[in-house]
Formats: sequence, C-alpha cells, structure tokens
Amino acid sequence: DIIPQPLLDQYLSMTDPARAQTVDTEIAKHCAYSLPGVALTLGRQNWHCLKDTYETLASDVQWKVRRTLAFSIHELAVILGDQLTAADLVPIFNGFLKDLDEVRIGVLKHLYDFLKLLHADKRREYLYQLQEFVVTDNSRNWRFRYELAEQLILILELYNPNDVYDYLRHIALTLCSDKVSEVRWISFKLVVAILQKFYANSASALGLNFINELVVRFRHCSKWVGRQAFAFICQVGMFSLCFYVYIQFG
Repeated sequence: DIIPQPLLDQYLSMTDPARAQTVDTEIAKHCAYSLPGVALTLGRQNWHCLKDTYETLASDVQWKVRRTLAFSIHELAVILGDQLTAADLVPIFNGFLKDLDEVRIGVLKHLYDFLKLLHADKRREYLYQLQEFVVTDNSRNWRFRYELAEQLILILELYNPNDVYDYLRHIALTLCSDKVSEVRWISFKLVVAILQKFYANSASALGLNFINELVVRFRHCSKWVGRQAFAFICQVGMFSLCFYVYIQFG
C-alpha cells in the first residue's frame, strides 16, 4: 500500500547479476545507495521486504557496494530501531569491521553514531575490537588512524571510566606515538578528553595513574618527540593539571 508492488519488485531485482551485465555494471551500487531511503519509505514494519536484498548487497563481491552500505548502516539503524538493528544489522556490521580498509572506513566514520544505538551490554562487546582499527591494510593510510582518534573522543561518553582505562587508554597511547604528526595531534586531544572523563566521573585515581603513565612514557622519553608530545598534551587544555602532577612526580 506504500509502494506499488511492480516498482518494489523492480528495485529488488537490481541485485540480479544479469542486470549488471545488461543494464549497468554499477547497478548494485545504485541499489545499495538508495536502500536507506527505500527502508525509510517502507517503514520498519516492512523491513522483511528488504532484508534479503540488504544481505545480498552486504556480501557483494564488489567492495564499492559493501562500502556504500558501510557508510549508511548507522542511518539504517535509526530507521529500524534497536531490536531489528541487533538482530539484522549487527552481524553485517561485524562483517564490515573485518573487511577491506575501503569498507572499514565507512563504519569507522560513523562508529559513534552506530554504537550509541546499541544496548549497553551489546556495545561493551566492541571494546576489544576497537583496538583492531589501529591496524590497517596499508600503514601509510594515516587518515584511517586520524579518524579513529576523532571517533574515540566521541565514544568516550558511551563507556564508564574503568572501561576507558582498561581498553581505550591503550589505543590513545599508541596513537600518540604515531609516525604522522596529524595523527599525534588529534591523539593529544583524545588523551585530554580521557583525563576529563576520569575527573568528571570522580575517578581521580584512574586520572592520576594515567597522568603518571604519560609522565613516564613521554616526559622522560629519551627522544625529543616524546617530550614534545608531553608539552603538546599540556597545551591542548590540561596544562595546569599536568603541570601539577609533573611537579609531584618529577
């Protein structure tokens, strides 16, 4: 009653490999690009009409098709709601996390937008997987690591201080030692955001432990780049706190 059945059938047939040979080689990509709009029009109550098509597109041999879905999976999650997202989108999301960098960047750019839609227990399962984003197919793809740091700044609000200390702290320290200055600079902002997270949630013990680690790792680093990193971390916004702890720890 929402979309004429022949029109819907025509859209669903866009995943037919024969159409790619006779109509347009990128017809599956066009189908993937339009899918969130079709899903919004049909409504979540009619998701069953699109589910098989979505799964077909998510396993398409062309990485450009999977990349298109990866960039919009967070929008589809908003349309479908938490229950359908957990049942039908999370498995596909997990597959994208292990895909090519060209596909992974799609979920990474909207990682916060997707994770915030999940229940807390389901969201917590991704804490360990976040570390996998540090490793890329091409180490020269520094923008991937830059995007990771930007997303982690947002993601901090989704987890409690203990989880941030146990999991996200390690990623932040790794990124602070990146070979590319742009990645290091955004990572300094991430470090400051983590410290603010600790003190805003009355986890001062975790904050002091983290600052002590920064002092040992960067302030007393044998290389000037490490000592410069400590100065930049102070400059980003926590100078008074870092300076105080530096006086305390030497």
